[in-house]
Amino acid sequence: MKNLVFLGAPGAGKGTQAKRISEKYDIPHISTGDILRANIKAGTELGKLAKSYIDKGALVPDEVIIKVMQARLAEDDCKKGYLLDGFPRTIEQAKALDEITKVALAVNIAVDDEAVVARIAGRRMCACGESYHVSTHPSDVCDKCGAKLYQRDDDKEETVKSRLEVYYRQTAPLIEYYSAKGILVDVDGMKDVAEVTDSIIKVIDGNC
Repeated sequence: MKNLVFLGAPGAGKGTQAKRISEKYDIPHISTGDILRANIKAGTELGKLAKSYIDKGALVPDEVIIKVMQARLAEDDCKKGYLLDGFPRTIEQAKALDEITKVALAVNIAVDDEAVVARIAGRRMCACGESYHVSTHPSDVCDKCGAKLYQRDDDKEETVKSRLEVYYRQTAPLIEYYSAKGILVDVDGMKDVAEVTDSIIKVIDGNC
């Protein structure tokens, strides 16, 4: 069973790689970020609470995230495996996850801090769901619907740097946590997207 956890700093490419890998192995890509953003957009109580933390570059409290993920992992599409992107983010969440399910492999996508800031701060979003990067799409207009693009609050440079500080303080220790369990593998996230995907596939096929 391919129960996978993707680790890495914000902007490491976890989301991009998770989507490619979930399609390759036909397992659900579960992103806490997507779940929380859906709640924020819907204006739920969870969404309002999450937004108050996310806008400051802080983490949503463990007890909230754990309840959300426990419910999601109990769904039928997770029976043959799953790929977690953005969870766990703390040692406490990792321990809670161990009580819910067994993780087969943790893939750490390693990138430089400067690359992280450039990747995230350059992102621009559209209300229709499309996303772009200023390095490849300098226009502030969406190619798909023509609407004006915007920068998410949690993508602003000062917030990105705050997110990195939070990552090193609270999430980076997971690298040692999973390494001690003997299920951690590092992948160079500075390579081209396709090369990173190939590296991850080799890691999964060799360990799961």
